[in-house]
Amino acid sequence: MTAVFANDERRFESVLVVDDSSVQRAHGVRLCREMGIATVHEASNGSEALALLEALDPAPALLIIDLEMPTMDGPELLAQLQQRRIDIPIVVASSRERALIQSVSHMGSVLGLRILDTVQKPLTASVLAAAVAKRIQKRPAQLEAPQALPIDQDALREGLDRGELCVHYQPQIEIRTGVVRGVEALVRWQHPTLGLVSPDRFIPLAEQSGLVHELTLQVLNQTLLQAVVWSAENLDLTVAVNISPLLLDRAELVQEIASLQRSYGVAAERIILEVTESSLLRDPAVALGVLTRLRLRGFGLSLDDYGTGFSSMQQLARIPFTELKIDRSFVRGVHERDSQRVILRSAVEMASELGLVTVAEGVESRAELGVLEECGCTLVQGWLFAKAMPPTELTQWLRSR
Repeated sequence: MTAVFANDERRFESVLVVDDSSVQRAHGVRLCREMGIATVHEASNGSEALALLEALDPAPALLIIDLEMPTMDGPELLAQLQQRRIDIPIVVASSRERALIQSVSHMGSVLGLRILDTVQKPLTASVLAAAVAKRIQKRPAQLEAPQALPIDQDALREGLDRGELCVHYQPQIEIRTGVVRGVEALVRWQHPTLGLVSPDRFIPLAEQSGLVHELTLQVLNQTLLQAVVWSAENLDLTVAVNISPLLLDRAELVQEIASLQRSYGVAAERIILEVTESSLLRDPAVALGVLTRLRLRGFGLSLDDYGTGFSSMQQLARIPFTELKIDRSFVRGVHERDSQRVILRSAVEMASELGLVTVAEGVESRAELGVLEECGCTLVQGWLFAKAMPPTELTQWLRSR
C-alpha cells in the first residue's frame, strides 16, 4: 500500500486522525502507518484538532474526521476549518447512515473544503487508498480572495462600442456516440488592460446598466456568423445562447432574433435559446408569449440550471421547451451521493417522457460521466472533454477528434 503515496510523498507525509473513539482512532492510525505515512497525529474531538492544527508546522497533508464527537463534532469542525481558511484534503469517516455522511460531505463542499471521500466505518486500507487517489490538485475557488471589479458602466459601454466582447464555445457531446452535436456560446470580454474578463464580472453590470440587450445581440451576431463559417467547413453544430431574464420582458425580442437568424441563413432548429427559471418569474405572461412565439418559429428552448429553483417542473408544463439543462450542482459528485443520483435519474426520465433532450453541464470526471450514461442523459459538456474555446481553437479541437 505504500505505493499509493510514492509519487506524492511531500503532500502525504503526515495525517491527522480526529475521532473520539480510542479504538477507531488507533485503527485509523495503524492503517495510515501501514500505508507508509511516517507521521500520524491524533485528536479526540474538533477542539483538539484545531489546537493541533494551529501548533503543527508543517500542517498535516490529510485529515480523517469522524462526525459524532463531544465538545466539537465533525460538522462544526468543518465549519471552523472554512472560517479559518484551513485548506487540507479531508476524508469523512463515520458509522452513521450513508445519507447523513453524504449530507455532511455536501456541506463541506459547499463551504469550499476539499472533501476527498466519505466512508462508513470500519475504515479499510483499500477505502483509504481510493480516497487519497481522489486528491484534488486545484485549490477551490471558494477559498480564493475575490477579484476586484475595476470596471464600470462607461468602460463596458466603450468595450461594446470597440467590439471587445468575444464569444468562446464549449462543446456538447452525445454520450451514446461520442459525437460533438453542438456548442454553448459563452461571452468573454477581451479588456485592453485586464485581459480576458469572465462573464460573472460584467454580466450583472450589463443588466443593471441596461446594456444587456446590446450585449446579447452582439453575442448572437458573432455566434450566428460562426455557425455559417462552421457550415462552410461541413461542421453543422447547434449553437446555444443564453438569454438574460431582463430580455423576456421585450415583446420585440422575437422579431430581433428571427431577423438575425434569417439574415445569416442559419436554420432556426440549430439555435437553442437558454433561459433560467428566474427568467420566467418577472412577468410570466409576457415571458410565456415571447418563448412560445420563438418556439413557433423553430428555435429550440432550453430550461437552464434545472433543479436550482422551486417551480422548474411547473415551468416545463407551461412552456414548450425542447431541452432540459441539468445544473452542475446536480452533476458534481453524483457518483458519491445516492440521493443525488436518484434525483438526477428522475429528472432524465421525466425529460425523456416529455420528449426533451437532456444536457448535463459541468462534467469533470469519468465517474460522473458513468452515472449520466446509466441514467440515459443525452448530451454532456464540461472540463472532462473541453473548456470553452475561441472559434479557431475549437475548430482545431474538432478536427483533431
